Amino acid sequence: MATKLDKAIKRELVLGEKTYTITIAPDGLKVVEKGKRNGKELSWSSIVSGDASLNENLKISVDATRPTS
Repeated sequence: MATKLDKAIKRELVLGEKTYTITIAPDGLKVVEKGKRNGKELSWSSIVSGDASLNENLKISVDATRPTS
């Protein structure tokens, strides 16, 4: 049986040379580079509905059309 998610859980993740803090909470998921305050936040409803994927694809397409300087 799975345990109910009723409070935030923090874990550390190392990717390459960077360390991130992952917070899994009842309202969503947050990924922040260690030592920083701001990061990426996603609500569970946006993940389940597919909005998170749609938003990421839109950001990639917009970034691809920006001129590089």
